[in-house]
Amino acid sequence: MSTTATMGEMANSAVEFYPKRAGSRAEANHSGDFGVSLDELRSLMELRGAEALQKIQENYGDTEGLCQRLKSSTTDGLSDNPADLERRAQAFGQNFIPPKKPKTFLQLVWEALQDVTLIILEIAAIISLGLSFYQPPGEESEACGNVSGGGEDEGEAEAGWIEGAAILLSVICVVLVTAFNDWSKEKQFRGLQSRIEQEQRFAVVRNGNVIQIPVADMVVGDVAQVKYGDLLPTDGILIQGNDLKIDESSLTGESDHVRKSADKDPMLLSGTHVMEGSGRMLVTAVGVNSQSGIIFTLLGAGEGEEEKKEKKAKKQDGAVAMEMQPLKSAEGGEVEEREKKKANVPKKEKSVLQGKLTKLAVQIGKAGLVMSAITVIILVLYFVIETFVVQRRTWLTECTPIYVQYFVKFFIIGVTVLVVAVPEGLPLAVTISLAYSVKKMMKDNNLVRHLDACETMGNATAICSDKTGTLTTNRMTVVQVHLNDQHFREIPEPSQVNPNTLEMVVNAIAINSAYTSKIMPPDVEGGLPKQVGNKTECGLLGFVLDLKRDYAPVREQIPEEKLYKVYTFNSVRKSMSTVVQLPDGSFRLYSKGASEILLKKCSSILGAGGETRSFRPRDRDEMVKKVIEPMACEGLRTICIAYRDLPGDPEPEWENEADIVTDLTCICVVGIEDPVRPEVPEAIRKCQRAGITVRMVTGDNINTARAIAAKCGIIQPGDDFLCLEGKDFNRRIRNEKGEIEQERIDKIWPKLRVLARSSPTDKHTLVKGIIDSTVLEQRQVVAVTGDGTNDGPALKKADVGFAMGIAGTDVAKEASDIILTDDNFSSIVKAVMWGRNVYDSISKFLQFQLTVNVVAVIVAFTGACITQDSPLKAVQMLWVNLIMDTFASLALATEPPTEALLLRKPYGRNNPLISLTMMKNILGHGVYQLVIIFTLLFVGEKIFNIDSGRNAPLHSPPSEHYTIIFNTFVLMQLFNEINARKIHGERNVFDGIFSNPIFCSIVLGTFGVQIVIVQFGGKPFSCAPLNMEQWLWCLFVGVGELLWGQVIATVPTSHLKCLKEAGTGPGTDEMTEDELAEDEEEIDHAERELRRGQILWFRGLNRIQTQMEVVSTFKRSGSFQGAVRRRSSVLSQLHDVTNISTPTHVVLSTANASAAPGNAGGESVP
Repeated sequence: MSTTATMGEMANSAVEFYPKRAGSRAEANHSGDFGVSLDELRSLMELRGAEALQKIQENYGDTEGLCQRLKSSTTDGLSDNPADLERRAQAFGQNFIPPKKPKTFLQLVWEALQDVTLIILEIAAIISLGLSFYQPPGEESEACGNVSGGGEDEGEAEAGWIEGAAILLSVICVVLVTAFNDWSKEKQFRGLQSRIEQEQRFAVVRNGNVIQIPVADMVVGDVAQVKYGDLLPTDGILIQGNDLKIDESSLTGESDHVRKSADKDPMLLSGTHVMEGSGRMLVTAVGVNSQSGIIFTLLGAGEGEEEKKEKKAKKQDGAVAMEMQPLKSAEGGEVEEREKKKANVPKKEKSVLQGKLTKLAVQIGKAGLVMSAITVIILVLYFVIETFVVQRRTWLTECTPIYVQYFVKFFIIGVTVLVVAVPEGLPLAVTISLAYSVKKMMKDNNLVRHLDACETMGNATAICSDKTGTLTTNRMTVVQVHLNDQHFREIPEPSQVNPNTLEMVVNAIAINSAYTSKIMPPDVEGGLPKQVGNKTECGLLGFVLDLKRDYAPVREQIPEEKLYKVYTFNSVRKSMSTVVQLPDGSFRLYSKGASEILLKKCSSILGAGGETRSFRPRDRDEMVKKVIEPMACEGLRTICIAYRDLPGDPEPEWENEADIVTDLTCICVVGIEDPVRPEVPEAIRKCQRAGITVRMVTGDNINTARAIAAKCGIIQPGDDFLCLEGKDFNRRIRNEKGEIEQERIDKIWPKLRVLARSSPTDKHTLVKGIIDSTVLEQRQVVAVTGDGTNDGPALKKADVGFAMGIAGTDVAKEASDIILTDDNFSSIVKAVMWGRNVYDSISKFLQFQLTVNVVAVIVAFTGACITQDSPLKAVQMLWVNLIMDTFASLALATEPPTEALLLRKPYGRNNPLISLTMMKNILGHGVYQLVIIFTLLFVGEKIFNIDSGRNAPLHSPPSEHYTIIFNTFVLMQLFNEINARKIHGERNVFDGIFSNPIFCSIVLGTFGVQIVIVQFGGKPFSCAPLNMEQWLWCLFVGVGELLWGQVIATVPTSHLKCLKEAGTGPGTDEMTEDELAEDEEEIDHAERELRRGQILWFRGLNRIQTQMEVVSTFKRSGSFQGAVRRRSSVLSQLHDVTNISTPTHVVLSTANASAAPGNAGGESVP
């Protein structure tokens, strides 16, 4: 392997990067304790294949010898002695990678300060402060005209600095709030991350017992059991293996599975996936010394050269993206670089909601920019014309500071308009809403790995679910059996069965199943026995126990090392076979598997007296009709158990599987029941009511699948639906050349409800077909559940992948977006509810936010143009901005979900964020507020009989007039916030208001602060205290919002033809690639400009994306990401269609290249 040499160089360079913690002095002592030092092991792990074996033989004799030097035993593993484990951790390191330090609060503050609008405000405020301290010489001030005149006495002039200071203060407030939000969000992520990591456990042998320990507790010298679906947490050397195949593409980029065996290539590397087989390995390197650890440390150390490499990495598009769970970093190596410079964040396909929001925010931001620019221009022109043209003054040098002061004031007003126009609360609302949902979803057994999956779930229109374990309880029990030509409808007594046959059944089951599968005594007295390992095998072992026999003695007699050859179960074979050598030197093969597949390979059967008789094709057809179909129709899985005797001399050609596993003798056929989970039918009914189609995709027999589907309510009698087998499905969707055609899939999927005997490729094809389909006007949003390694591609392809927390393999969890911690289908319904709730929360917030925006901008703009001064002062605007952005997003984003959410159909991907009803509400309330405010602005002084606040000179004291306008404005927003709780035009806006304490406390709190500001705010807030009567009027107008809301609700939306929806999702479907690229550019540019990209999208949702070319290490090296990167994963190389000769291969490998319509240019590997 050509990587070997470079691996060596790389590891050496890693040694320089990462000084050993123990120091070399300690190293010398340690190698005294153990017969081998850390460096020796490290250099050993860089070798592959024959070289490695040679080195082991030269230095240690064999693996056994190495094991002894590490003071461990290949059979019993380590002793559980804490002191010994501690010593090993000292000598060889611990199995976790030290996490990156989290950003400090000050760094976050500094980041929040980078916001463009805030910077402009700061600069303006500082200029304003500086000028306010400049006093022009007194005599000349007359010459500058009465510009500075007015009711200004000495005290007032001193107060000129207040406005600048107040702006700075409020900027500081905004920054602190933002930073605090980011900080708590990061903390939450780390909590989530460590939770995901604690759940990763691994089987090791200690004191001869197999126990599950957290990955972080593994030490060098441990003996670990590896099996199908594991993600290896450490480096090791294989002691004994059965048919072990490893996917090393995450390290080498080679997508072909590598065969591992103790005598040819025993080197197992961390971060690689076990695709087939099982075995035991001796752990030789952990944490930062393991292969993936070395790479992680390189990543951490190579930060400086990052920028250069980034550019290179960008070019190598075909490069393999590296994907690895950090072995166990205390906080997750995850948070690595939460936010590599924005420009370097690779394009990630935005979730639907983000796409819509970014677009909306960009549009609003642009509008705001234009409005504020016009405001400034108008104010400046008006002032210049008024002063120099109408009053014909000349510009005197000593007057310059005064004029500049005016210009700064105008500039500040302009910026304030911009601040109010830009809805920087949007991303905050999204983050809060998602983070809140994710936290609550934990309680509902949904562990969310990618935040946006939560929101996508709300749009789901189809769920493709596994049968076993998701819809059913995954507690297998054998309930019927056909043996000795008799069909027993319940488990027979041992006396009813021929003794030879019984012996054969017991041996076939005990030996030909993974030795990790066993039945343990129940946890609680009188409970059901615990099934450990593969559930189907446990069902069969239970059958042995029901026959009053025990499987343990058989296994003790033939331990795992004595098994001659194992053909492990995989999705292609659909069977498992084990060969043992009999005392006379001949061989016996035991086989078990799906009955219709295995019966085809049987040529004889054990008859009534235990004798062998021939089994012809027509006997087989009769068997299928009389035994297998009836069992399947009752929803049982049928499994055939068979054997074959092979001669010892000449020894059979073991590699030629087709000739070995054939000509079998059928021992028996068992029917295994896996009862439907009691809560599933109700959950499926809820899904159907919510407009979500549930489809079952299973590897089981079609009759079994149909029976279970009927029990669950997936198919109802009298419906028009299809149940297909994988073979049929493939025949119908392929053309003559055997290529898959989308229009053929389109004919099938709308009616398809059950796909049985399906291979992982079929699952992937179906998911891709539904997603790419254009039959319906809405693009389908598909959720998929999976537990096996082979479900990886389908989980990746789906919009939302659910992995099983209990039964799922590491590979499946890695490819998923949400982990169901209780493996239960009804948890998926909860996820849908939360997803829809997120969507609704955002819409509520938008409805509220946009009303405020529209009103505030128009008031500031027209006010400035007509009265040369904004009725709402800069500081007031910032306060309004704070309540309507930060607080409102908190209040409206934390509404708990209700069952009612499941009564409507999904919104669909292209549905606008702002529906017609919402548009009606926004404009309706906007009109009400504008009318009130302009009335107060122009005739307020007459109504309340107070001095007019209009045309007040610079630095004049705050007027009651403008205070009333400000106060009314805020109170109207507060009451409108209650209106915003409903977005579908419901009448009762108070419905369920007390179930959200956060909302209530925020509304009351804001009201309290408002009173303080108005009564005691004084000069900084430009407020004059109001009397009781004025307060009551303000309140009355505010409450009017609620009444007006009822009026608006009465107007039917359908009559308002003039309304247009806004915030439609980027209609990616119709866009060409180039347009798409431009559009993305524009969005990204806007994000750089308008703050919230910073707050949220990049830091929050893409957990890390540290990219880097790792020295010249790996085959096609290239970019390489620590941990979870949605959509560009090794799983694209997951060809577990190992030995299929049809074009399925092509499908899998190209699946990731073709751009799905909803995808920004396919799943690009950055």
